[in-house]
Amino acid sequence: MGNETTKADFSNVQGGVKSTAPDAPPKADFSNVQSEVSSTADATKTYTVVAGDSLSKIARHFYGNANVWKQIFDANRDQLSDPDKIRIGQVLKIPAKS
Repeated sequence: MGNETTKADFSNVQGGVKSTAPDAPPKADFSNVQSEVSSTADATKTYTVVAGDSLSKIARHFYGNANVWKQIFDANRDQLSDPDKIRIGQVLKIPAKS
């Protein structure tokens, strides 16, 4: 009986938590917020030319119509002088379908 240990009795412990944080700030008022949504669906995209590409093939890919290749050509006049001479690795602007 010399090795008996007494277990602590916590049966009468009561919990009570109090916050020491300052009072919460007032809720934010967003009643005068205005929203503007814009879509990038019609924004100009870019495309990097790969082997086998032509302006008509690129037009068919982006517009579903190979015959509108001139729209891509016109958007890239700063770097294209001949629609049949595009180079692999060249980055072309693909304007929104008109």
